[in-house]
Amino acid sequence: MNNYENAIELKAVTKNYDGFTLDKISFDVPKGCIMGFIGQNGAGKTTTIRSLLHITDIDSGEIKLLGMDHVKNESEIKKRIAVVFDELPFHDIFTAKDMARIFEGMYPEWDNKVYMNYIERFGLPKRKKIGKFSKGMKMKLQIACALSHNAELLVMDEATTGLDPVVRDEILHIFMEYLQNGERSILMSSHITSDLEKIADMVTFIDRGKLLLTGCKDEIIEKHGILRCDKDSVKNIDSADIVSVRMNSFGAEVMLNDREQASYKYRGCTIDPASLDDIMLYYVHRDAKEWS
Repeated sequence: MNNYENAIELKAVTKNYDGFTLDKISFDVPKGCIMGFIGQNGAGKTTTIRSLLHITDIDSGEIKLLGMDHVKNESEIKKRIAVVFDELPFHDIFTAKDMARIFEGMYPEWDNKVYMNYIERFGLPKRKKIGKFSKGMKMKLQIACALSHNAELLVMDEATTGLDPVVRDEILHIFMEYLQNGERSILMSSHITSDLEKIADMVTFIDRGKLLLTGCKDEIIEKHGILRCDKDSVKNIDSADIVSVRMNSFGAEVMLNDREQASYKYRGCTIDPASLDDIMLYYVHRDAKEWS
């Protein structure tokens, strides 16, 4: 059942819309890892996720989930994965108890005891109509449903957006627990990079429908650095080393794409570590080269 190496494989996935193209996106999510999927709103994260789930038909490319073709084996895949959207897909008139009955019929491995444990743990009312739930409660209910049928892959589209930091932290902790047996994987799209910095093993970063970076999160963070200098010194930095340059009233901040190499080339300069947020910001401005 679990004899696949990558929970998700995308090869050159392309989807054309009027005014937007998802352009030859390729990345893998190895089994047992959390992949953070980052990019600004409108970068193509939701299109990619909808394509994975075969809600959207792709124009070209190849997608495999749990080692299976995402179209040919769609019904088998859907029993073994769980999805959490930023908007609740359940009807307002149902209660948490109703959801258990509905899901029991849908998933062969549905476990009512696990579900009720999450409902208790999240402090959710069992008989209150979902329409009366707050956004945070609705998200917790979706997550309780997603984690209660032994899914091998969890796909989340902006699942922590709009939640307060305490709830977000609690949910991230539950995801870590969920992964502990090494057989489960998570793809988590978010523009809240601090969440992903805490829990992701790997990150994939897309912008305007194009893949910019994919790989081990720590290596990507380690590789980049911010060099601070005066405005005149920018011209002494090799343009091949620069992602983009941010100008401010004190001087310039230069995002470098190879921190280690740069530390030998520009010995007199201070090069600070970069966060995922910094990396995302400088790459988004890569065409401008200089911005403020």
